[in-house]
Amino acid sequence: MERLDKILSATGRWSRREVKLLVKQGRILVDGRPAAAPEQKVDPAAMEITVDGADIGYRRFTYLMLHKPAGVLSAVEDKRQQTVLDLLPQELQRQGLSPVGRLDKDTEGLLLLTNDGDLTHRLLSPRYHVDKVYYARVDGRLEPSDCQAFAAGMTLGDGLKCMPAGLEILGPDEALVTLQEGKFHQVKRMLAARGKPVLYLKRLSMGDLQLDEDLQPGEFRHLTAEEVALLQR
Repeated sequence: MERLDKILSATGRWSRREVKLLVKQGRILVDGRPAAAPEQKVDPAAMEITVDGADIGYRRFTYLMLHKPAGVLSAVEDKRQQTVLDLLPQELQRQGLSPVGRLDKDTEGLLLLTNDGDLTHRLLSPRYHVDKVYYARVDGRLEPSDCQAFAAGMTLGDGLKCMPAGLEILGPDEALVTLQEGKFHQVKRMLAARGKPVLYLKRLSMGDLQLDEDLQPGEFRHLTAEEVALLQR
């Protein structure tokens, strides 16, 4: 059971002050009856809550798939540069969403945004072995020895230790990189350590969740129930 004003404000469509006014005007119904007070305790999963006759569309958690474009920060806010949250409508910006992990400013591809903190932790923790797959194009010619170095795990020049990772060569300068961790600039730093600096990088998947090919850079959509179940599994 949660407070009515908390539930409605969590949708991002109304502030708590606006909910108080809606209750006073009798425009909020709970199971067909006018809400008694903003602090009224209700169960949004079991009760019908409407405003002006329309269901509020309550979700306990929100899960968005964003095709992050290059040039945008994977951050909640920044005073000087555009962030991934700036790509969303105000209603969603007010729902407490955060990116699950980070993509570099010039990297594009799959970015999950959610307010489900437990799922975020599981997806990012190396102990859960969630694969993240990237397409990389490099300056140089990739060799089988690069694949062997990735598979063995690498220690970079600054002492950073990287877990074993996958490198599948697609062409002379193209590869798929699979990581189970996400340290700062990791893909770029690992390839640079092999003498093949990255020219272009795009994340294609996280676990069983694949980037929707219909999403153009900067576009997003809600995950389906099946996709959420894949991530939770």
